[in-house]
Amino acid sequence: MRPLMTAAVCAAFAINATAQDKPAPPPAWKQGITDKYKDSKLAPHAGKMTETPASEIPVTKLKVPAGFKVELWATGLPGGRAMALSDDGKKVYVGTRQIGRVYEVADEGGKRTVRTVVDKLTQPAGVAFKDGALYVFAIDKVLKFDGIAANPKAEPVDLTAKFELPPQQHHNWKYVAFGPDGKLYVPFGAPCNICEPPPEYAQIRRYNADGSGKEVIATGVRNTVGFDWHPTTKELWFSDHGRDWMGDDAPSDELNRLAGKDANFGFPYCHADGKPDSEFRKPDPCKGVTRPVALLGPHAAAMGVKFYTGSMFPAEYRNTMFVARKGSWNRTKPNGFDVVNVRASADGKGANVSTFLSGFNEDRSTYRFWGRPAYIAQMPDGALLVSDEQVGAIYRISYDKAQRGNAKK
Repeated sequence: MRPLMTAAVCAAFAINATAQDKPAPPPAWKQGITDKYKDSKLAPHAGKMTETPASEIPVTKLKVPAGFKVELWATGLPGGRAMALSDDGKKVYVGTRQIGRVYEVADEGGKRTVRTVVDKLTQPAGVAFKDGALYVFAIDKVLKFDGIAANPKAEPVDLTAKFELPPQQHHNWKYVAFGPDGKLYVPFGAPCNICEPPPEYAQIRRYNADGSGKEVIATGVRNTVGFDWHPTTKELWFSDHGRDWMGDDAPSDELNRLAGKDANFGFPYCHADGKPDSEFRKPDPCKGVTRPVALLGPHAAAMGVKFYTGSMFPAEYRNTMFVARKGSWNRTKPNGFDVVNVRASADGKGANVSTFLSGFNEDRSTYRFWGRPAYIAQMPDGALLVSDEQVGAIYRISYDKAQRGNAKK
């Protein structure tokens, strides 16, 4: 028996040795890297997942047009990203990606307090609020908190099984929102930097609030983590991230418009405004692909988008769009780290992109950023909130005609 046992042991050691000799797969963000960039030192920036004191957030460095004011509205939200307002606008719910939490920010008498609603989820970036209920989307879980604005101890209802969530994590964190049709819109990003995605990825779906009635309304969408509906046409406009490792200046992030449904936006074969992919090729790769309303810059990490419908800002801003660009990593020189204003006709023509909020990166030639703007929300009074994932803060942007007049003197 001993020779047989020895042979079995030797075989086991041989299998283990083979497994150890096999190189570990590259991290997800390096997938699709070519030989041209194999020695590149570029890598995603590490997020700061600890609380930053208000005294250490240099809000005075932020710049906005004359007449506008930026102030620090809330702190103590490490990793804070997407925001959803309660029905009365007095509470703001904030999702995170890396830290696994969802926060509630309560505005009471001009003072904000922060509490954690739920913790230890897998990338619960998606939050939406409708009819008194908070919806939380993680990679593998959907929770609904009924009546949470009035009852902090509200227990969640688990709706996960209804939404048929695919499991892979890469680009599968969510931005979610209810549309004018009452449907819940949910994206499912590509599980790669560049690949031919399985059929349940690289798409936008919509559901009834309870998870029934699933429809796929857009395909070829690499990674949208922000969308909103045009105030007059009610059409969906969304940001989409371009792939990495095709060079400093290609491809650009996109701002897209979905007219109707069943449109294809090109991934993985066609990027930006008709740029074929360098690795995944097919004849006429951009034929039938819906082109962007606007290009938002290569590797700029265009995140939250919001049409402005308030009355506080000057009239020229009404029905224009604000886009938070969190900032690049797959680029030698930085791009983004700001909020831009996009002005276009209702059918998406004639788009113009201009800087609105800047100052998060202190040197345009190198990476010296202290903040990374991620999402935008509009308050009942017409002011805008901008979340900063890097320092776990929310800024409030308001407008005062008197301030504008003084600035011109």
